[in-house]
Amino acid sequence: MTPAGTIAPFACRRCTLPLDRRTLLMGILNVTPDSFSDGGAFLDPSAAAEHALRMVEEGADCLDIGGESTRPGAAPVSAEEEWGRIGPVLERLAGRCPVPLSVDTTKAAVAARALQAGAAIVNDISALRFDPAVAAVVAEAGAGLILMHMQGTPRTMQERPAYGDVVAEVGTFLAERLAAATAAGIPREAILLDPGIGFGKTVEHNLALLRHLPDLTGLGRPLLLGPSRKSFIGSVLETGATDRLEGTAAAVALAIAGGAAILRVHEVKAMARVARMCDAILGRGAPYVGAAERVPAH
Repeated sequence: MTPAGTIAPFACRRCTLPLDRRTLLMGILNVTPDSFSDGGAFLDPSAAAEHALRMVEEGADCLDIGGESTRPGAAPVSAEEEWGRIGPVLERLAGRCPVPLSVDTTKAAVAARALQAGAAIVNDISALRFDPAVAAVVAEAGAGLILMHMQGTPRTMQERPAYGDVVAEVGTFLAERLAAATAAGIPREAILLDPGIGFGKTVEHNLALLRHLPDLTGLGRPLLLGPSRKSFIGSVLETGATDRLEGTAAAVALAIAGGAAILRVHEVKAMARVARMCDAILGRGAPYVGAAERVPAH
């Protein structure tokens, strides 16, 4: 596993996220009517903004706002419809949110408007393949970029996902997309890599990626992972989308042990505790001092 301290912080516009102190959390904010676990819950922009700020209070180091569902089978929406969902939320968070904001989009037009409105990161699940113009938008703004692996599109990705070696193929893909992004003028320190848990992968593919995550930490940039509430957890535990807290916690813990630097999660408060415990076990973050070791004040 590549030591976190050997990798530069994640640079996103006017801020940086240090990755050598502790595991960071990205809070998920879906402002869509049809996301797989919380579709419609935050369609009202005011409710969405309040939930965003609550996640920050619970320990989110950054927030990811999505206006287009990427659940399996989801149909694409227009840039105008996507922006109509994201824009009002960004407007309410501008100047109020103390952590970097990410926009979950594959469209250059949406990314440009979001960055102009105050976002600092573009989370592109297509890794610049659906709309290559996203690269120029990110480079010009000096924004951060997340490149994710996905086989197919959200509408087709779960029809018949197949790999010879899922870990090797995901690693090759991410290395190629990292090269493409840097060739487009985006600095390496502004890029995160996401293996794409749940995107064009069977249950076994997802489990294999988590099991062999250390094999992907040598790509030269930090890993972000999003296992939260994913269907592979439901398949293993036989639970619905809103009853996967323990399974998410297990996946988050193993991802941290495997070298993930940032976890994208729904339940921030609970996962912040999981991350803190994992960091303590791994010797990351502030040293833990037990009661027996504390020196009484005189």
